[in-house]
Amino acid sequence: MEHADKILKEKEALQRKINILETRLSETNAQHKLSSEGNVSDSPLLLEFDVLKEDNILLKEDIEFFKTKLIEIAETEEGIFKLEKERALLDASLRELESRFIAAQANMMKLGPRDAWWEKVEKLEDLLETTANQVEHAAVILDHNHDLQDRLDNLEASLQAANISKFSCSLVDLLQQKVKLVEDRFQACNSEMHSQIELYEHSIVEFHDTLSKLIEESEKRSLENFTGNMPSELWSKISLLIDGWLLEKKIAYNDASMLREMVRKRDSRLREAYLSYRGTENRDVMDSFLKMALPGTSSGLHIAHIAAEMAPVAKVGGLADVISGLGKALQKKGHLVEIILPKYDCMQVDQVSNLKVLDVLVQSYFEGNMFNNKIWTGTVEAYAGLPVYFIEPQHPAMFFSRAQYYGEHDDFKRFTYFSRAALELLYQSGKKVDIIHCHDWQTAFVAPLYWDVYANLGFNSARICFTCHNFEYQGTAPARDLAWCGLDVEHLDRPDRMRDNSHGRINAVKGAIVYSNIVTTVSPTYALEVRSEGGRGLQDTLKVHSRKFLGILNGIDTDTWNPSTDRYLKVQYNAKDLQGKAANKAALREQLNLASAYPSQPLVGCITRLVAQKGVHLIRHAIYKTAELGGQFVLLGSSPVPEIQREFEGIADHFQNNNNIRLILKYDDALSHCIYAASDMFIVPSIFEPCGLTQMIAMRYGSVPIVRKTGGLNDSVFDFDDETIPMEVRNGFTFVKADEQGLSSAMERAFNCYTRKPEVWKQLVQKDMTIDFSWDTSASQYEDIYQKAVARARAVA
Repeated sequence: MEHADKILKEKEALQRKINILETRLSETNAQHKLSSEGNVSDSPLLLEFDVLKEDNILLKEDIEFFKTKLIEIAETEEGIFKLEKERALLDASLRELESRFIAAQANMMKLGPRDAWWEKVEKLEDLLETTANQVEHAAVILDHNHDLQDRLDNLEASLQAANISKFSCSLVDLLQQKVKLVEDRFQACNSEMHSQIELYEHSIVEFHDTLSKLIEESEKRSLENFTGNMPSELWSKISLLIDGWLLEKKIAYNDASMLREMVRKRDSRLREAYLSYRGTENRDVMDSFLKMALPGTSSGLHIAHIAAEMAPVAKVGGLADVISGLGKALQKKGHLVEIILPKYDCMQVDQVSNLKVLDVLVQSYFEGNMFNNKIWTGTVEAYAGLPVYFIEPQHPAMFFSRAQYYGEHDDFKRFTYFSRAALELLYQSGKKVDIIHCHDWQTAFVAPLYWDVYANLGFNSARICFTCHNFEYQGTAPARDLAWCGLDVEHLDRPDRMRDNSHGRINAVKGAIVYSNIVTTVSPTYALEVRSEGGRGLQDTLKVHSRKFLGILNGIDTDTWNPSTDRYLKVQYNAKDLQGKAANKAALREQLNLASAYPSQPLVGCITRLVAQKGVHLIRHAIYKTAELGGQFVLLGSSPVPEIQREFEGIADHFQNNNNIRLILKYDDALSHCIYAASDMFIVPSIFEPCGLTQMIAMRYGSVPIVRKTGGLNDSVFDFDDETIPMEVRNGFTFVKADEQGLSSAMERAFNCYTRKPEVWKQLVQKDMTIDFSWDTSASQYEDIYQKAVARARAVA
């Protein structure tokens, strides 16, 4: 740019000189005119005037010619400037291409579709062709400049022949210098562009070579895209296949162990063999596997979850979501995760892929006899193909063929049987499990059974992790009932083991706390609460074992709960585009026949089980308070308690003709997604809440939570008006006391912010939607405590 300014200044100086020449011409013409009018008779003088007049005419023509050439030079300079800009863009494109080469070489494992790469090559070739055309155009301009130089040379010769003044000659010299400068600059630009083209051509060759290598590598890895890019499900199927062979005694224990190690290491040979023999006899696959079996090691852990629920197969409450979400997250981190469940007759079998019964019966002890158990296997595709074992007892009591998951008179007997059978499955399969993770009182028996029975049989490689999701339910029974599953009653009916702290019965959760290597609950605040009155009698036991007890906040499955991909929604949306949320609000109003005259009228949602723990009296108050504040309220949920169910049926009847209140007294999964998306606020007024998932899901969908400060609610929702908390953390409205005044205050503050500060509310909604409540962080914490427990065990061994 400095050079261009210099040229412009020179042009201005040249123009001034031309103006002087024109002035002199005018003066000469005037003198000539005066002389003619004076009738000058001196013939020599007349001749001199005639010559001067001719010279002046020639000079005037030359000046006009110079002006024309100055215009042409200016146009040429402008063209060169454009070429220089294009060259700079080409240079930047080259640097970008080089960086893409580096990225491509570093990410060969992440190669995209081949057509996309060829498209990039074609675009690059088009760019080269465009550049070549630009160079040809520049050459034409250069030829034009050469023509200008020739004309200037002719002009200089004619001026010299005419013996014009030195000033005219210097003017020609100046023009020649300008043309030379332009030509030099163009030659430099032209040379540099040719150099860039050579670099591009060289890059094209390298690009083709690299692309060929990437395609070759892609073909080697193409089998990994089987079953919709879900390699975890593929490995789950292989693992189940190997375990089935072992249980059916088709392969030896050592061979099964070697193959399992190969699965843990994600050995590509197993994958390729499995896919190559798809559709053939299992014997062919097995023979191929056995030929490859070699000893190996792996840093990944083998984790077995033993539980009563798993979403979406057998779901009653939040436990089901934890089993699936945590298992999926741990599997993504490279661990081998398996789930063991009862085979309920009421479970959602359509959610299980490749469900089949193994050609083997696993026997387990119960009430002095050995009973057969059918073992079913399958994978849950909704959660990355997690492998699941289902135990179907061949017991005359038909423990899990009752058309419901819980609530039977003999639940204690049902789940002691299942706990023993699950450990027997692990033992007879010869698995070297690192972590056995049991959940709630239904599988709390696993801990004492493992250490008092199976460790003595040599099955002692694992460490036990027990998670209590709700200390309200502890699984108590007469001490003698422990004998059903083979536990020593006299050995365990002691204050420091399984005897309940308040009465003479035995307590399953207490036994798990005492016998497990790791004890967790579902949020840090709840872990503090249960060490006091919230422990429901187990606070002293938890204090004794506090070194192995901690709270880890649950996560949510952000693939299932994702407003940008949710198939149940009328319109998908995200934090950057909230128009879809408004569309879902309108759709829900139409679906439930709610008033829609005022689109901005606040909508409050509540999705819950109607039990005392959830603060039913506060939910009732929230309905009436919302009506008072001019909002709309939608409740989705039912109660297992007949009195509570009847109470809310009465409230529903009361508001039957009110087009701002709707109570749907059942659970509907599809409708729950729509309510999360449509609601502006979400009520969770729990008396106590170990973790709570609904407030996290609500925020994910842009519904601002109004919650009581307890348990996991206190760990995930922070009051918007609390100035002691950093603004970036504040994400909802909270209250402390479990009374109507506290809830009313929180609701009033939320309504005021919504109606009076719409931009502030929008920012709050967008912030809530971007908070990471995924299982990744929680799974990392579990991974850490698992690995520490396993490391301690190996150090002792």
